[in-house]
Amino acid sequence: MNPSISFENKGIRLRALEPVDIDLLYSWENDPNIWKLSNTLTPFSRYSIEQFVKNAQADIYQSRQVRWMIDLTSKDKTETIGTIDLFEFDPLHRRAGIGILIQDSNNREKGYANSALEVIVEYSFRILELHQLYCNISEKNISSLALFRKQGFKVVGEKKEWIYENEEWQSEFLLQLLRNDYLLMIND
Repeated sequence: MNPSISFENKGIRLRALEPVDIDLLYSWENDPNIWKLSNTLTPFSRYSIEQFVKNAQADIYQSRQVRWMIDLTSKDKTETIGTIDLFEFDPLHRRAGIGILIQDSNNREKGYANSALEVIVEYSFRILELHQLYCNISEKNISSLALFRKQGFKVVGEKKEWIYENEEWQSEFLLQLLRNDYLLMIND
């Protein structure tokens, strides 16, 4: 397999965190509307965001996570629209969790998350040589469930009444994509 990979795909580009992203990440991470997706209950300090960005250049084998910014690119401009993360990277068992955020709802359901996910899945299996990727998605997040299923992820488990939101319980699904299933899918 050719190990080279492009971090651009269908109008988006993934890039490493830069110091110029601190203010943007600070506002996104402190948006209570996003907290429910990341199981956050308290705001982040600007200092903690600065330290996160400063340490983001650490090797994934050291930090066990990596985050990329998702840039929407055109001839005229570049706009940062979200992030995509690999977390709980486990080199022994060759797996990682994956999460994605397209911050502005006006940029959702336009294929940008799908393009970013295609890049990260390819990177994970071809460069990191992972055996599997997984994610956890609320039963009410229909768009994310459809996005990950489109990329070949399969629901392999359900955590019943896992999330308490708006005075009701909802289940969360565990989705998984195995490397062999991915290779079969791209070679069809």
